[in-house]
Amino acid sequence: MADLKERLLPPKPASTVTSRDSSYRPPASGRLPFQGVDVSGLKKRGQGVRSWRRVDATGHTQVIEVDKFTVMRRCDLPARDLRLLDPLFVYPSTILGREKAIVVNLEQIRCIITADEVLLLNSLDGYVLQYVVELQRRLQAAGVGEDWHSEGPALSRRGGSRNSDDIYGNESPDYLPFEFRALEVALEAACTFLDSQAAELEIEAYPLLDELTSKISTLNLERVRRLKSRLVALTRRVQKVRDEIEQLMDDDGDMAEMYLTEKKSRMELSDSGDQSFIGFRPNDGAFSVSAPVSPVCSPPDSSRKLEKSLSTARSRHESVRSSESATENIEELEMLLEAYFVVIDSTLNKLTSLKEYIDDTEDFINIQLDNVRNQLIQFELLLTTATFVVAIYGVVAGIFGMNFPIAMFDDPGAFHWVLIITGVCGVIIFSTFLWFFKYRRLMPL
Repeated sequence: MADLKERLLPPKPASTVTSRDSSYRPPASGRLPFQGVDVSGLKKRGQGVRSWRRVDATGHTQVIEVDKFTVMRRCDLPARDLRLLDPLFVYPSTILGREKAIVVNLEQIRCIITADEVLLLNSLDGYVLQYVVELQRRLQAAGVGEDWHSEGPALSRRGGSRNSDDIYGNESPDYLPFEFRALEVALEAACTFLDSQAAELEIEAYPLLDELTSKISTLNLERVRRLKSRLVALTRRVQKVRDEIEQLMDDDGDMAEMYLTEKKSRMELSDSGDQSFIGFRPNDGAFSVSAPVSPVCSPPDSSRKLEKSLSTARSRHESVRSSESATENIEELEMLLEAYFVVIDSTLNKLTSLKEYIDDTEDFINIQLDNVRNQLIQFELLLTTATFVVAIYGVVAGIFGMNFPIAMFDDPGAFHWVLIITGVCGVIIFSTFLWFFKYRRLMPL
């Protein structure tokens, strides 16, 4: 029976056998590295492994395959934030600042930005590939610019005639933190994509609307209807991106949360500061940093007060520095967001003007149709009046067709006079109606 099972069942992969036999020990840093780890061995049952494209701070990119829970532990994100990146669902544009990451969902660009890397869902979409290429180019260019910027003071001291601020003043956006560079490329890609779609819609819309004003037909009206539905959908997407940027600019707390590099460096400094105070104990009136701490005896009150005062002063100094730098950096990020807010607002104004042009065209068409309808009503009124006048002849003919003797019937020319008198009376009645219509301004005569 066992031999039959072995022959029928497929062989198990080597990675699975190795992962079950060997025990997994996490690294000392507590972070789960993507490089050098057999990800297929870490896969749990019921967890889908997806392909991600990783771009680090140096611009190097690689394709990795990890599951959802590994990404959640790596970036410290809840599951609801990862659902925003799921391509199977359609979510509006969102920018979320978290403790260790920034979740970006802007049109085709769906990524997770941390202080050291960018994770994108691996896709063959042209805009995603352009995002990766542009981010690599800017990171590499920024690295070269930072090297030049670091050598600038030395060159200015040797030359004495050049100022590094003047030379590199125009390159200030290249010295933004890594997360802001990645966010800037994502905003630029989304704004460029929406602006290109708005430009294509404009190129298609204006000739079609001009053709509709010259010739009103069912085909042209159907084309305009489809065009308007596309315009409404695109306007809603542009409006959502604009509202998201505006909401982010109005909230200083959300902007402060997006400073991942600063928070990371602050945490590292606080950890190193805490480690430097380990072993700081009194010893014969002098303090030694490397002195061991006795597990039995407790430090005296003076050392406790000194440690408390030092920690309080250090925390106050760090809080003042962090608040000042946060205020300055928030202004920096606000200026960055404001630049793309102007771009997306111009795209929205472009779509708004196109919508107004469509509305004006519809109003013009409605005016034309109302004019034709009024002309038809006027013509119908004239026909009704003429029919009433002609009906008088029918009344006269009916009277003369009755079978009773009249002396006027014996005269052969009497019927001609009857027709002449009836025609004159009909013309007078018709002219009276026309005068009445003109007097009441029912039709332009």
